[in-house]
Amino acid sequence: MKLFDVYPLFDVNIVRGKGCRVWDDRGQEYLDLYGGHAVISIGHAHPHYIEKVTEQLNRIGFYSNSVINRLQEELAERLGRISGYDDYQLFLINSGAEANENALKLASFTNGRTRVLSAQKAFHGRTSLAVEVTNNPKIIAPINDNGHVTYLPLNDLPAWEQELSKGDVCAVILECIQGVGGIQLVTPEFAQGIAAACKKYGTILICDEIQCGYGRSGKFFAHQWLDIRPDIITVAKGIANGFPMGGVLIAPEFKPVYGQLGTTFGGNHLACAAALAVLDVFEEENLVENARIVGEHIISSLRNNEAHKNIITDIRGRGLMIGIDLSVPHKDVRVPLIYDKHCFTGCAGTNVLRLLPPLCLSKAEADEFLEKFDEVLNEITI
Repeated sequence: MKLFDVYPLFDVNIVRGKGCRVWDDRGQEYLDLYGGHAVISIGHAHPHYIEKVTEQLNRIGFYSNSVINRLQEELAERLGRISGYDDYQLFLINSGAEANENALKLASFTNGRTRVLSAQKAFHGRTSLAVEVTNNPKIIAPINDNGHVTYLPLNDLPAWEQELSKGDVCAVILECIQGVGGIQLVTPEFAQGIAAACKKYGTILICDEIQCGYGRSGKFFAHQWLDIRPDIITVAKGIANGFPMGGVLIAPEFKPVYGQLGTTFGGNHLACAAALAVLDVFEEENLVENARIVGEHIISSLRNNEAHKNIITDIRGRGLMIGIDLSVPHKDVRVPLIYDKHCFTGCAGTNVLRLLPPLCLSKAEADEFLEKFDEVLNEITI
C-alpha cells in the first residue's frame, strides 16, 4: 500500500524540533515561520508541554465521554478566564472542521433555519458543512453543494445587511482575519454592523478563530480587535500545540440537548493535558503579548523595506499572522527560502507569502527571517 497522493510535498523530512526551529533527517536546521500551519503555538518540544503530556500518558490517555473528565472542566474554566469568555460553554472535539460543523449544526438546531452567509475567499474546513461554507468550488464535491450558502464580499456591509434583512439566515460564519484567503482583515465597522444585524434578525454569529485565534493576532481572539462578541467561537490549531483538538465556545443562552452533539475522541485526557500545558505557557511566557510585539516589528520592518518595493506590493496582518503580497509568484520566493535559506513559510493564492510562526518567535529570530527574505529578494529580477 502507498499513501493517497493529496499534497504536493517539499523534499524535506522533518524529524525534530525545538522552539522555532526544526531539523530534517540529514541534520539540516530550519527556521520555522510556518508553525505547522499555525498549529505550533508555544514552540516545538516545549519542556513543560512534554512533561505534562508524559505525566498524563502515564496515568490514563483516554476514556469515554460517558464519564466525568475533570481535565475538561479545568480546561473550560481556564480558557474562559484567559480568553475573557468565562460565562460561555465549551464543547471539545478533534479539529477545526469539526468545530465549524458543530457550530453550524447548533445554530440550525437553535433557530430552525438553513441558510448561511459566508465571505468570498473564506476557508472553514473540508468536511460536509465546513466545506460548503468554504468559498472554493475546487474542493466542494457535488454531495456537499446543497445550496445553503450565499457568499458575499468581505467588508461590504450593505450587501450583508440586505441578505440578513430577509429574516431567513441561520448563521453568519466569519474569519476576522482570513488565512487561506490571503490574510484579509475584517474592518471594525463591518464587524460591528454584522453583529448588530445578526442580533436584529435572529441570526447566529459564528467567529471562526481556528487560524487567527488563540493568541496569534496579539489578542486572544482576533475578533477582540473589533469590539464584537459572537454567539459561537470555533477554535483548533494552536489550542494543543500539535495534539489534534478543537473546541466550540458557546454563549450562555444556548441550552444543551442530549444527543444533538457528541464525539468519541474529543476532549480526551491527553488532549486536555496538552491544551492545559499550552495555557500554562501562554501565561508564564506572555506569548499573546509577544505575538503582538514581534508581529508589529516584522510588519514595520517589511513596510520600511524600500529596496524591494517593486516585489513587495502590500503587507497585511496582525500579530504573528502576516501576509506579504508579491509581484511574483510566491513559489519564486518560498522555494529558495526553504531549500537555500532553510526557512519555512506558508502561502496563499498565487502571490501571497503567509507567516504563521510559533508565538514564541523572538525579535532576533524575526530579524534572522527578514535577512533571509531580503537575500532571496535580491536574487529576483523584475
